[in-house]
Amino acid sequence: MSLDFTNTNLVWTSILAETLYRLGLATAIVCPGSRSAPLAIAFANHPHIEAIPVLDERSASFFALGLARQSHRPVVLVCTSGTAGANFYPAVIEATESGVPLIVLTADRPPELRDCNAGQAIDQHKLYGTFPNWQTELAIPSLELPMFAYLRQTLIHAWEKALYPVPGVVHLNFPFREPLAPILQPYTQSIASTFNTETFFASVTPLQESAGSGQWSAGSGQRSAGSGQSSVVLPVSPVLSTSHSSLLTPYSPNGIIIAGTAQPVAPEDYCRAIAHLSQTLGYPVLAEGLSPLRNYADLNPNLNTTYDLILRNPTLATKLAPDTVIRVGAMPTSKSLRTWLEQTQPRQWIIDPEGRNLDPLHGNTTHIRMSIAAFVQTIPQQASMVSPYLDLWCAVDAQVRQTVDQTMRETDTLFEGKAAWLLSQVLPTGTPLFINSSMPVRDVESFWAPGNSHVQLFFNRGANGIDGTLSTALGIAHRQQSSVMLTGDLALLHDTNGFLLRQHFVGHLTIVLINNNGGGIFEMLPIAQNNPSFETFFATPQAIDFAKLCATYDVEYERITSWNHLEQRLNPLPISGIRVLELQTDRKADAQWRQQYLGTFAANISI
Repeated sequence: MSLDFTNTNLVWTSILAETLYRLGLATAIVCPGSRSAPLAIAFANHPHIEAIPVLDERSASFFALGLARQSHRPVVLVCTSGTAGANFYPAVIEATESGVPLIVLTADRPPELRDCNAGQAIDQHKLYGTFPNWQTELAIPSLELPMFAYLRQTLIHAWEKALYPVPGVVHLNFPFREPLAPILQPYTQSIASTFNTETFFASVTPLQESAGSGQWSAGSGQRSAGSGQSSVVLPVSPVLSTSHSSLLTPYSPNGIIIAGTAQPVAPEDYCRAIAHLSQTLGYPVLAEGLSPLRNYADLNPNLNTTYDLILRNPTLATKLAPDTVIRVGAMPTSKSLRTWLEQTQPRQWIIDPEGRNLDPLHGNTTHIRMSIAAFVQTIPQQASMVSPYLDLWCAVDAQVRQTVDQTMRETDTLFEGKAAWLLSQVLPTGTPLFINSSMPVRDVESFWAPGNSHVQLFFNRGANGIDGTLSTALGIAHRQQSSVMLTGDLALLHDTNGFLLRQHFVGHLTIVLINNNGGGIFEMLPIAQNNPSFETFFATPQAIDFAKLCATYDVEYERITSWNHLEQRLNPLPISGIRVLELQTDRKADAQWRQQYLGTFAANISI
């Protein structure tokens, strides 16, 4: 690329765009504004960066979040000065909490136009508090070669900080003086004749991992298989490991592996690693609905997907109490599981490379700071352990799974929980699926059936909010395989400006909309009982005609009238556009169904 020597600001920002491109940037999301014009022009003019204009900053930031989730590499966000950047805040929080790399570029007034009643000027220093991995303000653009080098090296550092040691957010504040528009400044032309582009950018290359080094690799968000610490205390028998035998606790046959929420770069490798650990130790694997394990079920014969329902049976919960828990990743959503672990207080080991405290129950816990891929390499392959405890878990799970599947097949009414079960049965192989928080994520945990669909699950469970979910789903689906979103009505209404992305969206997204006219999750809480304020202030019904809403945005709409109807619309999926499939359900009846049936699936299990 030839740099833009129109004026000082455009030399500066074209160096910025080219540096980020050579580091690996593919996409920049650009929000409108005057002060950010030099940034917008640089990304719009770069021949190899896809620059996408988005009106609403909150929608833009979650669209970028979805793109970065899918690609596992940084996406750039650009906005003007003032409150524009504040609208990025929810996505910044979610990206930080869930380890998604974003580079936020906020334009700003120069220092002489701050604190003097100049328009659209606020204090943008540390705008996002402690959430970014790194944040700084850049110097005012200038034409000295040492300053160009300073800009280049600052951007290289910013790219690294967005990925290492944990993927997250970097915030760079860019002050600009006039002219903001591409107005020619003749004296910049003298630089063009002497500037050697290839020499200047020679050191700017995508970062690579040295084989076997255990260092982070650019864009992966994971440690390599060789990473980890040299001393690990783990509850395995001495026959499994000799390198740390003096540190090992006695092996317990009554152990379980809990696979929490995960969006790994290589899901099949991740599933194989957990299967290896399970077969070596003879432990069942309780797989969260948002774990890829349920969609690679053939890899793991010890998979348990009905634990949330099993643990509602007090007798089974007592009989199946573990001595040891090995958890991979974050705690699953299930309240039954959390309560059970809190009551039984097993010795717990949490495998996670990112340095987070992942024990909200504050139990007898040790964190092992390495990836599951790295950890299983410390355990040699051997014959599977024989375990009556494992056999019991597998037998109970098989019975409960059979009952759940039969119940779902025979349910003709539009009970919202069946949507999650049906998606697990019918989606095309490898479909990217974004699952919203609140009830959809809980229905997936309760009802999502194991199989070999290789469906790719995505979610915003870092902060567990409903902010920007439509925009996130569109970001995940952009230029990917035809995708699906499972959402409730309130979450979709919270981000309807996401539909404005349709003009720039490439690909297809089907939105399976559960419309129960309110917040169904609140029906499951004590506040729903005989509270005169419940309907207005908690359920918050909006009574929206979604057919008219979709027509406003020129989005395809169809009301689903039966489960067969929905199944026909989900396989095959269209290849382009945005489509809403609305299931109108009865919120009170759905809550009553859960209260009546969830505790019965494992009620009559004989052990």
